[in-house]
Amino acid sequence: MVRNKYAVVVIDMLEDFVYGALKNDRAKRIIPNIAKLLEFARAKDWLVVYANDAHLPGDPEEKVWGTHALAGSPGAQVIKELDPKQGDIVLGKRTYSAFYETGLDLLLRQHEIKTVILVGQHTHICVRHTSADAFAKNYTVVVLEDCVESFSDKDHREGLSYLKMCYGATTTTVKKLLK
Repeated sequence: MVRNKYAVVVIDMLEDFVYGALKNDRAKRIIPNIAKLLEFARAKDWLVVYANDAHLPGDPEEKVWGTHALAGSPGAQVIKELDPKQGDIVLGKRTYSAFYETGLDLLLRQHEIKTVILVGQHTHICVRHTSADAFAKNYTVVVLEDCVESFSDKDHREGLSYLKMCYGATTTTVKKLLK
């Protein structure tokens, strides 16, 4: 099934990242915006993909962040406010990038996607690494400033600036995108 040429990739909006082991209270403020975007995207028949940490014991990220989002655990589940719907795709990832060994690139190509709209956490880490791989694979990268978040304003601002400078990412807001 070929959809419209856009995909929304929701990165790490997980129990452990919003409420649990790596809790980020700042992420709570982007939940309503992501929910609006997902409703719009589904109505337009855009591909919706959740790319979620789903670690195995001993994964490299544990050395930096400690144990979090273990595959199959409650902490690795998408938060209830953004539950995947029928037709959405959920991919587990073991590193920062949503592309690395997840099958995301093949999925996007099967659907003839040209533009990826990235939302979720963290602007300066997983969104950044996913943007790098999307750019390298020749996708147009759009990042919604009010649908991504980091641990601090500084990390968020510097993350957005880096995405624009290095990957030519378009940054906008959900309100502007929905017009």
